[in-house]
Amino acid sequence: MLNRINPPAFHPIESVNIISPESLKLSNGSNLFMFNAGEQELVRIQWVFENAAFKANAPIINSALSAMLLEGTSKYTSAQIAEKVDFYGAYLFPEYNYDQTTLNLVTLTKYLDKLLPFVLEVLNDAIFPQQELDTYKRNSKQSLKISLEKNDYLARRQFNNLLFGDSNYGYIQKESDFDELNRDDLKALFKQQIVPANCTIFVSGKISNETLNYISNTINNGWVGSTEAPTFARPVFEAVLAQKVVIEREKAVQSAIRIGQLSIPRAHPDFPALQVLNTTLGGYFGSRLMMNIREDKGYTYGIGSGLGSLKHAAFFTISSEVGTAVCADTLKEIEFEINRLRTEKISEEELTLVKNYLLGSMLGSLEDVFSHTDKFKQAYFSGLTLDYFDYYTQQVKEITPKGLLDLATEYLDFSTMVQVVVGKI
Repeated sequence: MLNRINPPAFHPIESVNIISPESLKLSNGSNLFMFNAGEQELVRIQWVFENAAFKANAPIINSALSAMLLEGTSKYTSAQIAEKVDFYGAYLFPEYNYDQTTLNLVTLTKYLDKLLPFVLEVLNDAIFPQQELDTYKRNSKQSLKISLEKNDYLARRQFNNLLFGDSNYGYIQKESDFDELNRDDLKALFKQQIVPANCTIFVSGKISNETLNYISNTINNGWVGSTEAPTFARPVFEAVLAQKVVIEREKAVQSAIRIGQLSIPRAHPDFPALQVLNTTLGGYFGSRLMMNIREDKGYTYGIGSGLGSLKHAAFFTISSEVGTAVCADTLKEIEFEINRLRTEKISEEELTLVKNYLLGSMLGSLEDVFSHTDKFKQAYFSGLTLDYFDYYTQQVKEITPKGLLDLATEYLDFSTMVQVVVGKI
């Protein structure tokens, strides 16, 4: 019988072990990483492409390319592509972020020979049919209209624009941008970007040598394209001045708040310790912002802070939605909590709680081979190796109250932050 009076024994987390992949350089120019683990006969293949440089005369073409990648080839319509994938109980879907476009295939291993050549058909011959493009434009404009009614959407895009200007990270979409999209531009970008030399492939699941050989040989022989990687320009960001921007919404019941500044990327030596500081401030349910502004004051249902690490930039942000009557008071409390971290040492008890939360969350997130792959990708695209996770664990464990105080003094200064409020203040 379990003794439910006594809690289970506490064991400190010593390390976080990430599955190390096998690495291959394919003859078509792609890099391939293979993660072999798990008991299920399941495989996930991800083709990850670096996005082409942002163009002011075609500001949304990268996201449109991702959204329309599966809308048809010379042989198959979008409906036929969807039907074939569904027939085998698989998933095939694109993903887009500021820096990369990814095509994901998740399937049972026994159907890989049916689906992999089919996916390569898309990578070789996506044609972006005009009818599908017109539908995409129409739906996207309607979606934008709906988003423009949401205070949090307006606050987020204004905040990003203040930090990153009219780059791919900060550009503010307009309805007219969709009218400028055309097939010729999409096809030209496809030929430049969706090529083997601009692709890193991640294969994960229960992968036998036979399966790996099949995947690598099929991709090598079935995916044609440039073997010379394209060059993409690095964006340049201007210095950001502290400022407060208020977008008045006459009928607003709640105000959306975004506060933050440029910060350090994941590859910076201070990043793990700064994660501890961020978590203390607003990175989990027991954070100071939550305890003060939600639990004590009752101003909001939720408030949080985070560190965003992009390929060419990084930022710190605090976000919430609060009643318009308490918006000004919320800003004061946020400033109070930031200043408290800069002037008072955190207690050992609170710091231990935050450390255990961070390391426990890291371990808890490694639930299967796919999550191990995702962690590796996070490091890989930041220019890091798997050793980073040992470094991260060590830095989290070793940070002291004095160390956090010094970090707060260096990296958190409310007076230098950008503030955006949409609603009323």
